[in-house]
Amino acid sequence: MKKMAWIAVLLVLAGLGLKGQPLDRMSRQEYIGQYADLAMKEMKRTGIPASIKLAQGCLESDNGNSRLARRGNNHFGIKCHDWTGGTIYHDDDRRNECFRKYGSDYESYIDHSLFLTTKGRYASLFDLRPDDYRGWARGLKSAGYATSRSYAKTLIRIIEENELDRYDAMVLEGEYQESGIGSEREDSPNAFGYETARTVKLNNRIEYIITRPGDTPQSIREEFDLYPNEFYRYNDLERGVDLDSGMIIYLQPKRRKAPRGNDTHMVEPGETLRDISQEYGVKIRHLRRLNRLEKDEGVQPGMNLNLRRKLRDKPVPVREREEEEPAMEFEFDG
Repeated sequence: MKKMAWIAVLLVLAGLGLKGQPLDRMSRQEYIGQYADLAMKEMKRTGIPASIKLAQGCLESDNGNSRLARRGNNHFGIKCHDWTGGTIYHDDDRRNECFRKYGSDYESYIDHSLFLTTKGRYASLFDLRPDDYRGWARGLKSAGYATSRSYAKTLIRIIEENELDRYDAMVLEGEYQESGIGSEREDSPNAFGYETARTVKLNNRIEYIITRPGDTPQSIREEFDLYPNEFYRYNDLERGVDLDSGMIIYLQPKRRKAPRGNDTHMVEPGETLRDISQEYGVKIRHLRRLNRLEKDEGVQPGMNLNLRRKLRDKPVPVREREEEEPAMEFEFDG
C-alpha cells in the first residue's frame, strides 16, 4: 500500500513542472498568438488598442495560466462589482474576493471592452489616439484599474518586448482582414462579417449603415450585436430617439479628425454640429476642440470649421467677418 501511495505521489509530481506548475503551461508567445485576432476585432469594434488588451491579458491571467483564467475564463482580473453572472473566489488584495466567471474566453474579452467603455472613470482614455499605448497604460493606472505602482510600466514593457503595437498598426492601416474588416468591398452586403443582408459601408475607416423605414435603436442593436450604450454613444443620440429613414448610423466609434482631403467644412443653413460629426465621422467633442467651441455652443451658417487641425482662433461666420472689416476709402484727384 505504501508503494502504491508513493507511486501516486510521483504521478502527481510528474504532472507538474519543476516549480509545481502544470506541464501544459501556455507561453507568452502562445497566448499572444491565440488571442491577437480577438484583440484586433475588439479594437476595431470599440477603439481599445489591441496591444493594451493583449498586454493586460498576459499580465492579469499569467499568460492564460492563472486559476482565474483556467477555471473562470477571467483573463483581466475583473471583480464582481455589479456583476450578476457566474462568480469565482480568489485571494487578491483581500482573501477570498469575488471575481467574474465567464462561459468562455471570448466572453471575458467582450466584457473587458464593456467594462472600459461603460465605466465613467475610463472615459478619458478614448480621447487618446488608438495607437498611444503608453498613454493608455498610464491612463489605466491613473483610473485605478490596478493597485500596483508599476502597472503602467509593466504593460508598456510587455507591449514593447513583444512588439504588440504591430497589431494596433494592422487595424489602423487596414491590414487586418480576418473578418472582412478593412475590405474595399464597402458596398457589398456582409463585406464586414455581419450576419445581415443589409449593406454596411465605410466612412473615415468607420463602419456604418443607412437607416431604412421601420428601423429602431433596438432593432439595429440586435441586428449588429451592439450594447445599448454603444449605439447611442457612437452616434451622439439620446436614449428613446426615433430614427428617420436615411440616417447615418455608425457601428463603431467615430474618430478624432476627418479623412485626409477633408480639411474644412462651411456650415450650411440648418446644419448642426452633430450633422457635421456624422457626415465626416468625427466625434463632436473633437470638433469642438478643433474649433475652440465651448461646451453646448452651436454653429452658425457661414462658419468655416476645421476638421483636422486645431484653429488658432474661433471660427466666425463669413457674414460677420465682412461686417467687421472696415470699408476701404479711395481718394480721387480732380
